Amino acid sequence: MTHTGGDGPRARGAWRREAAVTATAFALCLLGGVVRVDDTLAPPPAAAYVVAVVSCALLPIRHRAPLAALAATTAVGVLVPTLGLLLTPLIVAPAVITAYAYALAARSERRAASAVLLTSAVLVVCIPLFGDFSWKDASRMGVVAVFPLAAGVLGHSVRNRRAYLAAVEERARRAEESRDSEARRRVAEERVRIARELHDLVAHQITLANAQAMVAAHLFDARPEQARRSLGELVETTGDALDELRATVGLLRQSGDTAAPAEPAPGLSRLPALVESFRRAGLDVSVHREGTARPLPPGVDLTAYRIVQEALTNVTKHAGTGSARVGFVWNRDHVTVTVADDGGGATARTTPTASPAPDRPTASPVPDRPPGYGLIGMRERATAVGGQLSAGRRPEGGFLVSTHLPLPPARDTTRTADGTTVDGTTVDGETVDGETGGAP
Repeated sequence: MTHTGGDGPRARGAWRREAAVTATAFALCLLGGVVRVDDTLAPPPAAAYVVAVVSCALLPIRHRAPLAALAATTAVGVLVPTLGLLLTPLIVAPAVITAYAYALAARSERRAASAVLLTSAVLVVCIPLFGDFSWKDASRMGVVAVFPLAAGVLGHSVRNRRAYLAAVEERARRAEESRDSEARRRVAEERVRIARELHDLVAHQITLANAQAMVAAHLFDARPEQARRSLGELVETTGDALDELRATVGLLRQSGDTAAPAEPAPGLSRLPALVESFRRAGLDVSVHREGTARPLPPGVDLTAYRIVQEALTNVTKHAGTGSARVGFVWNRDHVTVTVADDGGGATARTTPTASPAPDRPTASPVPDRPPGYGLIGMRERATAVGGQLSAGRRPEGGFLVSTHLPLPPARDTTRTADGTTVDGTTVDGETVDGETGGAP
């Protein structure tokens, strides 16, 4: 049979290996027939050829039916003494080979051990059953018994080795799949993070530019100086947008590219500039604070800034009002950030009484515009730093965005009776001493 395709070389290699094993077993059988019962050497008789041909013809089936091949070659070995031949490990070489093959292919160790032990016992028992028994026969029995057992042990060892290598390869494959899955997960998270940054940036800056352009268009004929000033603010807003876009896109540069100068991530320290940009766009923003402000971790600081930025952007686009309130409530373990307006949303935009003042036109979004990802992005940001965000209409009218962001334990400073200063960390109402000033 001619094999073609990708399995051709492998099939030819297996055929050559099988032919080599069969030829070796045939030569060993004939060599075993050289030794006669009276310990003399003579050319192998016809019976030796018959035993060699029959037992070697059974070898090819050991791969498909190893137990049947083992039983058949053992039966041929049992007939050796009846044909006037000396039973030696050489003449039963096919039985030894099939014992190795069965131990290699057996599904359970118990079956393999039982079959190999039975083969060895049958071959040994048939020696004293035919002819006179002497001490030479006893030593030959030991040798005949050892060879099938050694072949079985070798087959079992090779089987365990192959199973071990297969397990190692499977673990390596699973580890590679796990690394690929982790890499894909990190890439997806990075894409979401960059998309969120771009959304916050573009939505904020484009909304401001749109509002400033509408102000300029509204005042172009009546108040040219104010329109010119609004256009100047528009140029400044678009310039800031380009700078921030360039910095954000710079995150996607490869490691070999020239590094651009990076500026710190925005935080609440830039809140006054953010509020002023909305005021220039026509939105009256007021900021209220309660409690003692404390420095925020970088991630929480960026999250608070972006949430305020996105919420004010939504007020400018959708609220239909000219004012908004930003609130900060500082507690021991969290800060609450709120952004509220008195507008009516889509209803207010369609109601005649909700039209803005003539001197402060606001952006009017397209009614058929699909919903954006502002609230989703704000909620993802809050969740990423361990906070919570809620958004919805207020009973008294308008829309409210409220988020609770975690804070690190507060550090307070107390002064003892002798004038020394003790810095401590307040945890669950107790003060843990830290560094102590003054004399020890």
